Amino acid sequence: METTEIARYRRFLKRRNASAHTIKNYLHILGHFIAWVRRPTAEVTHREIGAYIDYLLRKRRKPKTINCHLGTLRGFYDYLIDDEGTQMVNPVKKRYRLRLPRPLPGHLKDEQVSALFAVITDVRDRAMFMLMLRCGLRVEEVARLTLDALALERKYLFVLNGKGSRDRVVYMSEDTCSVIEDYLTRRGAIKVNGVFLGQKGPMKDKPITVRGIQKRIEQYAKKSKVPASCHQLRHTMATQLLNADAAISTIQDLLGHARITTTQRYCTVSNLKVERDYYKAIEVVLQRTQPGGEHPAA
Repeated sequence: METTEIARYRRFLKRRNASAHTIKNYLHILGHFIAWVRRPTAEVTHREIGAYIDYLLRKRRKPKTINCHLGTLRGFYDYLIDDEGTQMVNPVKKRYRLRLPRPLPGHLKDEQVSALFAVITDVRDRAMFMLMLRCGLRVEEVARLTLDALALERKYLFVLNGKGSRDRVVYMSEDTCSVIEDYLTRRGAIKVNGVFLGQKGPMKDKPITVRGIQKRIEQYAKKSKVPASCHQLRHTMATQLLNADAAISTIQDLLGHARITTTQRYCTVSNLKVERDYYKAIEVVLQRTQPGGEHPAA
């Protein structure tokens, strides 16, 4: 049962315009912690937080998941101290965060993209995954896409309330517009504003879920023997644009990244651009330098 304290925190998050998904996740983590700690939240110290980290580690929770718990708890205690006036020190210290590896963003090679899309014959699924490959949409953004957000005649769409509650305009390629138009023709005039709908069972003619989309890509990945995921399609789009010499700031805007440092990580996997830039630069160096590294006489 939700305590009065948690109910007030829920209202606080709503006033901050947090998404329903974010609020649900935060309250789930708080409920999990409160059930475990079994003492008033104002009495929790750093010792309990340390013990909670140990508990999550014993449960084999991933470091990223544990950091998510810690971030949520720290935000909750910041609220208690700053907004509720609770006299205490935040028990969740910043140094408690677990160190995370920073794997490079995965992307598909051109031949892998071809093999994957060769088995995606369903027009709805093809349209969904083209939005990820060509426009860089997140899976959540595809699931929430509405008919009134599409401007097919002008080849763009609106992503409303994306990650971090940010809106953005995303442009569409010819092949993406074509497959979406084909899908909408087959979809018909169903009175549902969501673009992508379930096709059978209890979800028929209802907006498809994030998990529903993920299951579809998993099936196609298995069938094509290409290790693909929804987020890999988004990474692939960014890498392809970078290899085509698109500006980092442009890719940042298209992907909806809050920080350009996030987008810059794609530089490290863009081997084609690195190779091209290297040979272009080294040619200039060679023209200005004699064999053996000796500079020409003045």
